[in-house]
Amino acid sequence: MENAKGTLIALGGGDDDGLIQLIRSEICSIDSHIEVITTATLEPMESGQAYKEAFEELGCSSVRFMHIDEDNLADKPENLARIARAEVIFFTGGNQLRLKEFLSGTQLHQLMQKRFQEEEITISGTSAGAAAMSNRMIYEGYGSYSLMKGEVKTTDGLSFIENVFIDTHFTERGRFGRLAHAVSKRPEFVGIGLGEETGIIIKNGNHVEVFGTGVVTIMDGSKVRYSNLSEVDEGDPIAIENLTMHLLVEGHEYCLTDRSFRKLSQQKKNVQA
Repeated sequence: MENAKGTLIALGGGDDDGLIQLIRSEICSIDSHIEVITTATLEPMESGQAYKEAFEELGCSSVRFMHIDEDNLADKPENLARIARAEVIFFTGGNQLRLKEFLSGTQLHQLMQKRFQEEEITISGTSAGAAAMSNRMIYEGYGSYSLMKGEVKTTDGLSFIENVFIDTHFTERGRFGRLAHAVSKRPEFVGIGLGEETGIIIKNGNHVEVFGTGVVTIMDGSKVRYSNLSEVDEGDPIAIENLTMHLLVEGHEYCLTDRSFRKLSQQKKNVQA
């Protein structure tokens, strides 16, 4: 969603203290309404309470958590009212397919999308909560098998941003192959691999800035000249020519519209600090 007024923040997993501190220091005030969505996890009470306490320790006074599943339907009037006034919506880790199953297409989901497009709210998430943010998400593809045709699976995501694949725990779990495979299948998408304790801030659906201690990997398939994906059988290894890769760390950004990499000016970094 280019030109969306909302801000998207995604973390690659691991220790998320830095993400919580970022949201508190740069995004919201102590009075901001924060809703933690625990749908992805199978331990919603423990996870929700932990995040509530983490935000409250930083002074936030209006933090609640919401679990949506087969027993707690999304479109309850109370849920809609809470999301209507939320200024920060935070998705926990777990299994991103649960987010698709229990949220996608609901009135609650549509309200989140509408508000993100039209208002200056923040949608954030870690691990599975980050991977589900785009209109397509990766959910399978492991190790060396990820470079075999058919081994990488994608499905619809939550569509707060379009034409990117966000993969998490990227360096720690060896997910280079599956992101390269996904981008080679859909070269109109930009692949974004997030290492743990490292994340991105996307503003206007376009400018991707890095925060945290690690590396963000960008894969750009727009200049691919050849791929054998249309020629080989399921289970055969894939070949790709001219897949472009960038490595970003804090102090750098990537523009999705023109697919350009640049170092942030010292003046801009000082303003953000």
